Amino acid sequence: MKLHHMLLSILIGLMVFGGCSKDETSVDPELVVSVDKLDITKAGETKTIHVKSNVDWTIESSESWCKVTPEFGGAATNPVQVAVEANADTDERSATLTVKADNLIKEIQVVQAPDYALLLKQSVFSLTADNQELSIGFQTSGTVEIAIDGDWITKKEAKSIVDGSQTFIISANESFIAREGSIKFTLDDITEIATINQNGIDVNIPADKTGVESDAVTLAGKMIAGWNIGNSLEVTGGETGWGNPVVSKQLIDGVKAAGFNAIRIPCAWDSYITDRETYRVSDAWFARVKEVVDYCYENEMYAILNIHWDGGWLENNPTYDKQDEINKEQYALWQQIAVYFREYDEHLLFAGTNEVHADYGTPSTENIIVQQSFNQKFVDAVRSTGGKNAYRNLVVQTYNTNIAHGVNFHEMPTDEVADRLMLEVHYYDPWDFCGQEESGFKTQWGAGYTDVSSYGQEDYLNEQFGAMKTKYADKGIPVILGEYGAMLRADLTGDALTTHIESRNNYLKTVTSAAKASGMIPFIWDNGGTGNNSFGLFDRSTGNEVHSDAIDAIIEGATD
Repeated sequence: MKLHHMLLSILIGLMVFGGCSKDETSVDPELVVSVDKLDITKAGETKTIHVKSNVDWTIESSESWCKVTPEFGGAATNPVQVAVEANADTDERSATLTVKADNLIKEIQVVQAPDYALLLKQSVFSLTADNQELSIGFQTSGTVEIAIDGDWITKKEAKSIVDGSQTFIISANESFIAREGSIKFTLDDITEIATINQNGIDVNIPADKTGVESDAVTLAGKMIAGWNIGNSLEVTGGETGWGNPVVSKQLIDGVKAAGFNAIRIPCAWDSYITDRETYRVSDAWFARVKEVVDYCYENEMYAILNIHWDGGWLENNPTYDKQDEINKEQYALWQQIAVYFREYDEHLLFAGTNEVHADYGTPSTENIIVQQSFNQKFVDAVRSTGGKNAYRNLVVQTYNTNIAHGVNFHEMPTDEVADRLMLEVHYYDPWDFCGQEESGFKTQWGAGYTDVSSYGQEDYLNEQFGAMKTKYADKGIPVILGEYGAMLRADLTGDALTTHIESRNNYLKTVTSAAKASGMIPFIWDNGGTGNNSFGLFDRSTGNEVHSDAIDAIIEGATD
């Protein structure tokens, strides 16, 4: 019996000892998930997460649109696919993935973007030229970003709008050309665009004769001597592109002080077009040209503003194949120029073109017809704007501004107002004295000098100018001698230079005097340079006279 109890005690002890060993070797559960949040696009997508555990685990989704595969696993690092359906709602939605391993729990948040909605209540707006406010209404399910195309459109409030409307300030359109801008509303990958069409100001206003009472003959009589701001505003690459400084009031003040009372402003326009469909010219360029015109006005000087060489788009193409295209641009440019300067009085004249030519030979009938159509289109465009432009004196050109072509071929354009047109020619004869740079040029001109050309002396000058007087000035059509001059041969030395300067001054005085006697208003050409082979008379930076002897000769010729 004692043996029995002893064996039972030993058995119980073994059982107790064995139970203790099992508890000591059991593992603590572990659970690690690779992410705690998933961001899902509205279109839906499948992403992979990882579950790491040392015991069996399960995973379940709180929402039916978010499914997981597999839904359970064993001890290891296990990939789990999370498949999310597309979100058709306009609200963001979320689901919770719950991962369990023994007594451990991890949660993963799944957040899906909404199916955003954005709708403009109106997408096209037609506005007057006035300054105004514009409210654009829209419906949206989120925060909208706004981008504006058009520097004349600004947001009234600088913030994004979640719902309702946004107010914009529309600046006044001071041009007669209509303009178009746009406002882009963006929400996620949705874009809505509002198109803003703003009319221009009225092209034509009632005729106004105030301040432009003088007809062409009367106005021509008020201009004594003129000067060209050459190689400045007509430069296609920018005002200083040919080496001259920016035109300043100090320069114009100096020209006025020297005795000139008129300025010709050669000007580029095509180079500053910002919209090739409408030929709209840059507002900044108009403002700059206005500054120079105003320098003249502040000195009580007359100003002639033209379309100059300007890259040759008009000047080099008097041909049938280019005629319609060029006249379309010519009309559009001159309407803009005329409207912009419409309130200026008779001190401002417009000149339609410059030296239009196909080549330097005798023009063909085609050349003449097309060139004269440029003149007509210019006159029509300016007159179409009304106001003071209905009476403003205008200047048209002969073919290549050549005197002989003017006598032989030119016909004045028709005009709806009488006696308000002038004609422009240029004179650089004899060329080998006036402008030739290559070898063989002449250094002197006129009777009593020896190194002179075989043509272009006093008799030729009087014949040319006399022909213009007979055909035009005597018939009430004043003639603008828009350019003339003779290069300074400053590289000469000693007596040769002295004689050249004396002869050059004689030329300048004689031509100026002959022009005035023939009913022509002389505008000396000045290209800015004052050294060898240059036409400049003034220091362009200071306005100071550089060649006072030449200036004195011109003023004496104009006032004798």
